Amino acid sequence: MSNDADRKQFWRRNVSRVPGSIQHVYGAQHPPFDPQLHGTLTKTILKPTTTPVKLKKITTFQEFESNTSDAWDVGEDDDELLAMAAENLNSIVVMETAKQVIQNHTKLQEQSKNQASQQEEDPFVADEPQSLSSHESKIGKSASESSIPKTSGEKHTLQRQQSVPQQTSIPVMGKVTDQAISCGPELSEREAFRVEKFKQLLAGPNTDLDELRKLSWSGVPKPVRSITWKLLTGYLPANVERRESTLKRKQKEYFAFIEQYYSSRNDDTNQSTYRQIHIDVPRMSPESLILQPVVTEVFERILFIWAIRHPASGYVQGINDLVTPFFVVFLGDYMDEEVEVENADVSSLPEEVLRNIEADSYWCMSKLLDGIQDNYTFAQPGIQRKVKMLEELVSRIDDQVHKHLQQYEVEYLQFAFRWMNNLLMRELPLRCTIRLWDTYQSEPEGFSHFHLYVCAAFLVRWRKEILEEKDFHGLLIFLQNLPTEHWRNEDMSVLLAEAYRLKFAFADAPNHYKK
Repeated sequence: MSNDADRKQFWRRNVSRVPGSIQHVYGAQHPPFDPQLHGTLTKTILKPTTTPVKLKKITTFQEFESNTSDAWDVGEDDDELLAMAAENLNSIVVMETAKQVIQNHTKLQEQSKNQASQQEEDPFVADEPQSLSSHESKIGKSASESSIPKTSGEKHTLQRQQSVPQQTSIPVMGKVTDQAISCGPELSEREAFRVEKFKQLLAGPNTDLDELRKLSWSGVPKPVRSITWKLLTGYLPANVERRESTLKRKQKEYFAFIEQYYSSRNDDTNQSTYRQIHIDVPRMSPESLILQPVVTEVFERILFIWAIRHPASGYVQGINDLVTPFFVVFLGDYMDEEVEVENADVSSLPEEVLRNIEADSYWCMSKLLDGIQDNYTFAQPGIQRKVKMLEELVSRIDDQVHKHLQQYEVEYLQFAFRWMNNLLMRELPLRCTIRLWDTYQSEPEGFSHFHLYVCAAFLVRWRKEILEEKDFHGLLIFLQNLPTEHWRNEDMSVLLAEAYRLKFAFADAPNHYKK
């Protein structure tokens, strides 16, 4: 008897959780439940009056088994549930999926508004689409702004559309047009979603720079790249209210430098510096952009002013390349989406716009060089040290490649000096350099410390081709002309991921893998 009583008591405890019961899972197909957002909804949802029914308690194993026997019946619905459960979705994937759903409904809401505006202009449009448009616009309202009628004839459910965030706009900086920061129709769904995340972050009164770096590490969307770079370099402050005044002050300061110093470019003390700049600028790429007279003059002024204000290093070949990504990114704010910036006619821009681009490019380049100026001082000790570190790192991660280069007497300085001096700009297409700099500006000491691991990953990337070369000249020619002209953002993402892996393994344990 005591055993029967224990068995009854045991099964009585588990009545509240019966296997086979299905509950809603918020995340993959429902937005996460937010008590603050949906608190009013839960209070106003009407529950149908039902007669309370006293459930029969399960007291024996046989009754329990009979009541839950369907839990193990495998049908078509169960197959789908099991397949869904088999996918090990983490919280990040769930949130990304939910936000993509929200973004889709935001687009539908905008389309419905456009249809409504068109119907107002055209009186001959049927009334049926108008009713549909009004219904969709009601769905798109957030729960905090919409009121739910409490009539007994309507049933209300918690819908995904009710948690759609209101769209926010980025403050216009440096006369950037709204078109430059809007999501064009050519953007993919994922790109449009990322643009929206950036816009929401940038629209706050004080931009969280740590969060902005996290978003930017995997690439900055083109519509918001300009303002993001200005913030990440430290050129603009995080506070939105101070940005416009800071921008005007820095631009005014730069042109005061031009009035003060640029007229001295033909003096005896500065003539050699300006002559070298004048020779180097036309050799830069993209030629279709740089060789435009107005652009050539802009680059010459930027480089000369920087050299005069930094006498410890002065102008060194390689610094000229570091202006190009900033100039191209800032120029893109004023170009149509269909126009390739590298082939744009800069002379068609208003003079004031071009002056602002020039000043912004100067200050952002200066911020970059502040962290790697030892690369360009006398004898360039920073580059010498980094090339030596690259040699040591490659010997630890791929000893076969390292020994192959040693066997044919190829010195790392013969090919890696340019990698450090130009930050791989001569090895990669400009579009890939811009993508690379998205991550560099998101990493602490990205242009100095993280660049070392990118170079190591870049060298090992060509392992097969390097090992196939069996003489000094073949190796050197290959390493100085790597076939990257067809590289895209996907190739850069793989390279950066490998560089991050190397940094994670070696940065904090520099002696761990030494022989």
